[in-house]
Amino acid sequence: MAEPSPTSKRPLLLELATVSLKLGLISFGGPAVHIALLETEVVTRRGWMSRQHFLDLLGVTNLIPGPNSTEMMLHVGYERGGVAGLLVAGAGFILPAALITTALGWLYVHYGSLPAAAPFLAGIKPVVLAIILAALWRLGKVAAYHLRLWMLGIAVVGAVLLGLDEVTALIGGVVLGTLWFWRKARVDVVPYGCPGLIHPADTTMSSLLALGSSAAAVSLPQLFWFFLKVGAVLYGSGYTLIAFLEGGLVRDYGWLTQAQLLDAVAIGQFTPGPLLSTATFIGYVLAGFPGAVVATVGIFLPAFVLVGVVNPLVPRLRHARWSAAFLDAANMASLGIMAAVTLRLGMHVLTHPQAWILALTAAFLLLRFRLHPAWIIAVGALIGWFFAAV
Repeated sequence: MAEPSPTSKRPLLLELATVSLKLGLISFGGPAVHIALLETEVVTRRGWMSRQHFLDLLGVTNLIPGPNSTEMMLHVGYERGGVAGLLVAGAGFILPAALITTALGWLYVHYGSLPAAAPFLAGIKPVVLAIILAALWRLGKVAAYHLRLWMLGIAVVGAVLLGLDEVTALIGGVVLGTLWFWRKARVDVVPYGCPGLIHPADTTMSSLLALGSSAAAVSLPQLFWFFLKVGAVLYGSGYTLIAFLEGGLVRDYGWLTQAQLLDAVAIGQFTPGPLLSTATFIGYVLAGFPGAVVATVGIFLPAFVLVGVVNPLVPRLRHARWSAAFLDAANMASLGIMAAVTLRLGMHVLTHPQAWILALTAAFLLLRFRLHPAWIIAVGALIGWFFAAV
């Protein structure tokens, strides 16, 4: 397919920038919430891709290293606008969190404290549980089209809740599910195209990184190399980032104290967008604004490269029973992990009647009236602030 002219691509890229920026600003609560919001925006509201294709991308994304929710946003951008779309979608999703954490890093360095966000989070957390559950309901109706897939998903949920780590549960579920389900798998069940698609095969990828001068305590190339390695090997949810940072920045290099690391993790948790924006905050604390830029580019760069390589391969996996079974198993295992994480979060969040009422009301509004999650999150934050104030 011939690549559209630059003029015809501009509206697609502008719309993609708008969507990714919006999601970057309202995506509180971790990867499961980000993916739920993305599914609502690109599948339910805009119809940019089928729900089956979204599931296939999610299943494959969980099997490669990197921040899963960011990589899903990159997949959407790549399918809408090739490499240009990938860059626009990634920048839009990452930029709000990067700017906010840089500003908070400046406040932290100059004043030694963080702004109080607990009241707002108290209202947001029950709402984001409802958002995840609504997305699980929609995706599960497509993914679990056979009893064996239901059984696989339940088994993965049980394994994670019993203490098996997420990566092992995912890989085990994919392997066993593929072997068990290959005779039943759906092959070429839906078209993968979406309106305005620029075929990835018609584009080329190139990247250029220029590093600035070194900082006094930590050199920029050293900082970039550390976060590049973390971004290239980080598996599972963004919370596994904490273990990498503690081992490298605190124990091995001694660049941060334990207290500073905990503050950096707190910043990543109460700002919107990907949790890996914690790297931006750490980069600023260690080397100022250049450090923030270098750390951000380093930790996210592998995700851009991996999505550019993997995305064109995903539709081909639906053409044979073994690879289609692989996709179905990966989809259900991914949803199982998403459900297990939601249940664990629920045990910590739904600890009082107000939280239950807020979560159930939000779930009803999302499923019955299909309200945009952004409004639900905003109202939840205000309710949390109100209860804290009184």
